[in-house]
Amino acid sequence: MGAFMSVMKDAFPPKPTFKVDDIPDLRGKVVIVTGANTGVGKETARALLVHNAKVYVAARNQSKAQEAIEELRKETGKEAIFLKLDLGDLNSIKASAEEFMSKEENLNILFNNAGVMRPPVKDLTSQDYDLQFGTNVLGHFYFTKLLIPALTKGAKSSPDGTSRVVTTSSSASFLGSIDFNALKDSAKRRKHSSADLYSQSKLGNVLISNEFAERYGNLGIISIAVNPGNLNSELARHMPGWQASLLRATMLYPVPLGALTQLYAGTMDDGAKLNGKWMRPWARHGEHPSRLAHDKQLAEQVWQWCEDQVANL
Repeated sequence: MGAFMSVMKDAFPPKPTFKVDDIPDLRGKVVIVTGANTGVGKETARALLVHNAKVYVAARNQSKAQEAIEELRKETGKEAIFLKLDLGDLNSIKASAEEFMSKEENLNILFNNAGVMRPPVKDLTSQDYDLQFGTNVLGHFYFTKLLIPALTKGAKSSPDGTSRVVTTSSSASFLGSIDFNALKDSAKRRKHSSADLYSQSKLGNVLISNEFAERYGNLGIISIAVNPGNLNSELARHMPGWQASLLRATMLYPVPLGALTQLYAGTMDDGAKLNGKWMRPWARHGEHPSRLAHDKQLAEQVWQWCEDQVANL
């Protein structure tokens, strides 16, 4: 009942007090937004460009990303930069991080925003991981780890001595648990529903975000996990039509609202104080309601599992 009530509370948040106009000037800041070709990621990139950040749109599909970049250019007068990134392919992730660091020394803000929600259970990453955990958790874990040198330099170059890693989770994390036998393809994994695997991945986002905070906070790298809210975005494209229609009619909000929480965490001075914290819609401080989200041993186990997967790449 506790987790369900928490889901419902975050499903109907109060009106936001934070606005995009409150974001300070970001001139000189270098930012990556994963999945910025659509949805919340594109709204995040739009706000960052308006406030003069140098924005990399990290996405798998170059043509869709270029369409988004052109749309953003027409709207903001600023041009984002495409960075090819397929979070479902560990080899692509390494190449993407190397390409970025060949162009930039500093990274000030990393928005781990991209994700996949409730695809067919049969869908896997290129290396046969569950598509949702492999993309949402392992992919972002590896990408962030590879960018630690740039994030460290970004922190040193910032007036407040911090860089930010903002990870987009979900209220689905309130209901999640971790089954280590379901992270890579197996008969055990295929017994789970896609909704269960999604919740698992969103809890994984929180646990990994917390571990980044624990392990790299001393370098000035601030790691924050956020619930963007329930949004009328393309993320729900795999849901049955009747479910999507019901949600849109009752509890889905416009996509621009979903960018507010991660923008606050990534750009506002207050974000420097939020290492290892959880944020709720719309840009509110909160405490994650799941006991598992605060389980230090579980977080270390998930971290070690991720480390083991990328150790020989």
